[in-house]
Amino acid sequence: MKTAILFIMLFGISHWFAPKKRVVFFGDSITQAAVEANGYIAVLQNTLGKQRKGGAYELIGAGISGNKVPDLQARLEKDVLARKPDLVFIYIGINDVWHFEHPCCKDNGGGTPKAVFETGLLDIIAQLKATGAKVVLCTPTVIGEARPGTNPQDKMLNEYAAISRRVATQTGSKLCDLRVSFQDYLRKNNKKNLDKNILTTDGVHLNHAGNQLVAKQMLAFL
Repeated sequence: MKTAILFIMLFGISHWFAPKKRVVFFGDSITQAAVEANGYIAVLQNTLGKQRKGGAYELIGAGISGNKVPDLQARLEKDVLARKPDLVFIYIGINDVWHFEHPCCKDNGGGTPKAVFETGLLDIIAQLKATGAKVVLCTPTVIGEARPGTNPQDKMLNEYAAISRRVATQTGSKLCDLRVSFQDYLRKNNKKNLDKNILTTDGVHLNHAGNQLVAKQMLAFL
């Protein structure tokens, strides 16, 4: 009996002082905003706290507005590897597609060619895995919330999501298929076929429901 009690006490103490798992969320403006109140990282932290797991994780946002895969490659060392993460969520792809047509960028470099997108993801993941970090690769979500297949950049976005799925398989990374999750949600909940204000504020950036959905999908990997 005394031995059992001692074991429980020691287990509890070791669990209490165990180092936190460091989780980095690597991405663009969607991830940059995710650390704010009701952003998906904040939602995850709050959910983990309610499950009494909040102390087991350190969640770090590493999103910068406008970023594409080449931008992530350029800042991987400083913003991710230097933090020695245990797990990295890579949530990228919207700007790689959107900037082919976005007024800000289509005449100034535009989006990311598919081959560059794929080789960039492979490079980022190889560097992360070389450190022992686990990787969850997310597919890009939406550029417009109208019926799937009817938004102007749906075809290209589907092609880039397919690349992310292929890269996840090739690298042995986990896949968080946010594109499928978003499209399934929109089929069920966008009865008026709106182009925004269901999961996003503008067809791209997440509103409260969008942040909740992303957090729910990511929670499974924690």
